[in-house]
Amino acid sequence: MKEMRRIDAIRIIAEIVEEEMIVANIGFPSRELYSLHDRNRNFYMVGSMGLASSIGLGLAMSTKQKIWVIDGDGSVLMNLGTLATIANQSPDNLTLIILDDSSYGSTGCQPTHTSGKTNLAEIARGAGIENVDSIHSSALGDTLKSKKDKKGPHVIVAKFQPGNAQVPIIPLSPMEIKKRFVEAISI
Repeated sequence: MKEMRRIDAIRIIAEIVEEEMIVANIGFPSRELYSLHDRNRNFYMVGSMGLASSIGLGLAMSTKQKIWVIDGDGSVLMNLGTLATIANQSPDNLTLIILDDSSYGSTGCQPTHTSGKTNLAEIARGAGIENVDSIHSSALGDTLKSKKDKKGPHVIVAKFQPGNAQVPIIPLSPMEIKKRFVEAISI
């Protein structure tokens, strides 16, 4: 079964998520989301690799609204402590989607350790997160739909084929991204 690319996964996420907030990982994941489904309730990470899950956690703890985080395997590997914090804070409105393409996509597609022995779903379970799914890319849509109205936190680790879509750089400054996001979410 051929695996999808990250942009295909982001397209599926954008179709399923309605008015909820999305925090997107730095680099190409943010650029791909912007090119497919730009809206004020998307927070595009710029320049802080490994912190999308932490920002999503902070948002989930400050609101009752549903928070979706699109993260990558490389970024989660840089901040594994966030999985333990998610487990211990246990916000029921957080879904962390780890798009695992076994590469650092935004820096040249160098392999991450998930191409070897490291299993992020097992690490999330070991950190204490109860709702963890490890899926093939083809199951992403159905898995997201099944989590949409259920209490979390949820972690979904979906395997994808490496590769970046040819999409432009986001034409917004970090301050513009923050301003429009904060105005849109009105926490």
